Amino acid sequence: MPKGLLELIDITFLYDTSTAPVFEGLCVRFPRGWTGIIGANGSGKTTLLRLVCGELAAARGRLISPDRVVYCQQRTDDPPADFEMFARADDHAACMLHGQLSIDADWPKRWETLSHGERKRAQIAVALWQQPAVLAIDEPTNHIDADARQQLSKALTAFRGIGLLVSHDRELLDSLCRHCLMIEPPGATMRPGGYTQAHQQGQAEQTAARDARDRARREVTRLKREQAKRRQAADQANKKRSKRGLALKDHDARFKINQARVTGKDGQAGRVLNQMGGRVQQARDRLAGIHTKREQRMGIAIGGEQARRDFLLRLPSGTLGMGDDRVLEFPDLAIEPSDRIALIGPNGGGKSTLVRHIRAALTFPDEKVVYLAQEIERAEGREAMRQLGSLSRREYGDIISTVSRLGSDPARVMDTKEPSPGEVRKVMLALGMARTPHLIIMDEPTNHLDLPSIECLEVALETCPSALLLVSHDMRFLDRLTRTRWILERLVGDRQGSVVRVATGSVNGQVGIAESDEKA
Repeated sequence: MPKGLLELIDITFLYDTSTAPVFEGLCVRFPRGWTGIIGANGSGKTTLLRLVCGELAAARGRLISPDRVVYCQQRTDDPPADFEMFARADDHAACMLHGQLSIDADWPKRWETLSHGERKRAQIAVALWQQPAVLAIDEPTNHIDADARQQLSKALTAFRGIGLLVSHDRELLDSLCRHCLMIEPPGATMRPGGYTQAHQQGQAEQTAARDARDRARREVTRLKREQAKRRQAADQANKKRSKRGLALKDHDARFKINQARVTGKDGQAGRVLNQMGGRVQQARDRLAGIHTKREQRMGIAIGGEQARRDFLLRLPSGTLGMGDDRVLEFPDLAIEPSDRIALIGPNGGGKSTLVRHIRAALTFPDEKVVYLAQEIERAEGREAMRQLGSLSRREYGDIISTVSRLGSDPARVMDTKEPSPGEVRKVMLALGMARTPHLIIMDEPTNHLDLPSIECLEVALETCPSALLLVSHDMRFLDRLTRTRWILERLVGDRQGSVVRVATGSVNGQVGIAESDEKA
């Protein structure tokens, strides 16, 4: 069983291209078992994993860590190190992972033809095979279908070291994590339980803090009113003890004033006023010491429109090769201006292949189509940021407002040389929305997005008039937004040389997915 201690002590980290620190004075100790790392896109979740794994060095502070630390990044462009060795290995741990995560021996040779879901499973399988003391995983369920999620959850549950999990998958966080680190730059708070428990505790703490702040404000207001009354009383007392305006022969009045000065009664109002000043300052200090989270305005509207034509797509039946001796067979397909279509099927079933074919067959202008791929290449992300920087002031303001209402800090997005994948997706979505599209095609739209952003996106797409074609394994997302299913199901043959077909149909309410014996 891996042993060790993972602790960050007074960590401060700042990217060279940024003006504000991601972390400042961060102190956290990670217990054995899984800890969820929760935060908005761009808040520093991936940065924290890279600090723990030694890919980044803190400007100040100390990291205490075991020797064997493995990091599974979000992206799946390249095969993991030692993948070929793992695929050939016949030890007990390797054989269990081969079966548990459905890893085929020929995957290293055909990495380019693997789906992103298959690549993600391979990445995590190799990491678990290495049996590290610390395992940091960034978005493990991106691209993963329902069956693979169950397999993955079982494999991760068996891990006995210190696990750090960045994920937008609420079910996985709840089932796997004993603690959650809630990141709010430049600090973070560790809370017990999975996402739901930690989130509820955070909300309760914020509610209590807001209530305490309101009480402190009312107390400051009350004491300031009392201070004003005392000041008025002191002013009147000062007038009474002044001999100015008294007649020179008014000996009785002058005697009373002198007697008050001797006994000290003439200064009582002033002393009470000074005491009130101290109480007001103490109340102000208490108010300043109550910290509440700034409530960010969320929610967007997608400015699409329905095309004034009968069909956006009419695609005659045909077949598509998928690069590994498999064939995708599809019937006549059509997309009408008001259609809301879900494309579903197992990892590697050909969903992205069909989407590419559909995009090539569209005959209306490109600017009327918004397409968001399941993985955005770094070059595409840099081009999106370049486009954003070249907009007019008004257009730029509109895009940045949308990014902000999807839950990201625009200043942090623009201050970073390479924004996070989630932030890039938000920028690209905002740029596409500005074109009032007729058709929105999204391949795994919830990948890399934080939880509040996913909820905002659901609401926006629900009211958007454009046609939708959504590829996703998130059935709750699809149930809310789509009315038609295009289901990929295996027809005949083994994995090599098999035929996959597309079955179409409309649904009402709950969705029944056709059975498939193809490996997920």
